[in-house]
Amino acid sequence: MDQLALLFVLLLGALVSVPIGDRFGLPAPVLMTLFGIALAVADFVPDVNIPPELILPGLLPPLLYAAVRRTSWRQFAANKRPIFLLAVALVFVTTVCVAVVANAIVPGLSIAAAVALGALVAPPDPVAATAVAGQLGLPRRLVSILEGEGLFNDVTAIVLYHVAIAAVVSGTFSPWRAGLDFLLSAVVAVVVGLVLGWGANKLMDVLGDATLQIGLTLLVPYVSYVVAEELHGSGVLAVLTTALFIAEYATDADDVMTRLAGYTFWDIVDTLVTGVAFGLIGLELHNAIRTASGRWGELLGWAAAVVGVVVVVRLLWLLPATWLTKRLHAMRDYDEEIPTSWRETVVMWWSGMRGVASVALALAIPLRTDAGSAFPDRDEIVFIAFGVIMATLVLQGLTLPWLVKRLGVRADTEREAEFEKELAVRAAKAARRRLKEIEQVEELPEDLTEQMLRRAFEIGFRISPDVAEDERREGHEKRMRRLKRVRRIQSEMLSAARHEVLAARSEPGADPEIVDRVLRHLDVRSLR
Repeated sequence: MDQLALLFVLLLGALVSVPIGDRFGLPAPVLMTLFGIALAVADFVPDVNIPPELILPGLLPPLLYAAVRRTSWRQFAANKRPIFLLAVALVFVTTVCVAVVANAIVPGLSIAAAVALGALVAPPDPVAATAVAGQLGLPRRLVSILEGEGLFNDVTAIVLYHVAIAAVVSGTFSPWRAGLDFLLSAVVAVVVGLVLGWGANKLMDVLGDATLQIGLTLLVPYVSYVVAEELHGSGVLAVLTTALFIAEYATDADDVMTRLAGYTFWDIVDTLVTGVAFGLIGLELHNAIRTASGRWGELLGWAAAVVGVVVVVRLLWLLPATWLTKRLHAMRDYDEEIPTSWRETVVMWWSGMRGVASVALALAIPLRTDAGSAFPDRDEIVFIAFGVIMATLVLQGLTLPWLVKRLGVRADTEREAEFEKELAVRAAKAARRRLKEIEQVEELPEDLTEQMLRRAFEIGFRISPDVAEDERREGHEKRMRRLKRVRRIQSEMLSAARHEVLAARSEPGADPEIVDRVLRHLDVRSLR
């Protein structure tokens, strides 16, 4: 099996792992990691040979962009305090603690190399956390905080990582210069992200076509990452800024086809890239086994010590941080989503799985320094990082569903239903307001006005049936049953039409382009 064949095997595994995970209640990223481990121990599977400098720009931009599409800037702003405590402060604390322990137990490991190790194992993975949390029905406030932490902690960790790697490679380190680089990196990234987000928004209006617009959204994250890195900024923060800008300002409420096609496209990209990324994590077992040859006890002991530090520090930080956030939340009227019990805090603690960013940073460690010598203790750092990723991702990922069930942490379905009802009422009222505006400029027959008022009510009723009173709901349900029957018959009629048009595609003299155009018209008609 060559490298290309291995890639296609991982892509197929990414697709198959989703239904298997749904059936057995297991996270697809964890299954793909286990699949990668199974491939790694097979004799016919080659070692993965990806240039380290291509891993981060190849994997992170689409994963970050897909994750940001599921959230919003308002949500980040509302949860800025808990996200800051987790995504910035906790990353710093974890990096320092890991660096101190690693420097003490690994003979000859320099402070800078230990900081690099701490930075690459500090950030929990947003893809793993949200993929697991999304399947478990956790409260939305926990999912929001985990998403925010996972997205922004990569920014902090990667900047710390680059500073530490530069210190090892060059042999010099200045705290003031490192702090200035950190600040400039953030400023450059935000500027690049905003400029590219604004430019992409304008270019989408020029492109017009849904296919071209979606293609642009695939290119923009990569361009944002590369441009920011070229200007010595944070590529991750640039992608986040660009994605948040586009999500906030480039959405046309009436552009239905682009929105539906965009959701489908990015779901596919997210599934495939996530599967490949976590499959590569498992495949790294090849390198780990080679590194540990004859030194298993020593290296496993180091890895276990770092795993303990990572897990314990997160718990010891979350307990006071959650208490502090609650106190500040009670003192002031902040619209924050915070853990409301110790059970939710424990779930947040156990959700700190490491993944794509950690393995990408580990593999991206340079092979040599500026002086031409080998990067000191590179193999040991990669092995320890792999041990942390395996322990947190597989162990925590497989046991988190059990822990959530045991603690009884569930989403507030009543609150979600109430918010859905509120949106349904707002949607129906907006439709009625627009109808009144039309009546002021157009003379509508009475029967048409009555029919449109029913349609306005149906808009809200289809979203949330609870918006109607019992008597009115019963009458409307009768009309809906009749409408469903009409739609079923119409659907069967359209199906017969599509079959007839599709059969014409293989007839002699038929123009496939015209057939596809007619078929596309029928497909769009079927969505109405």
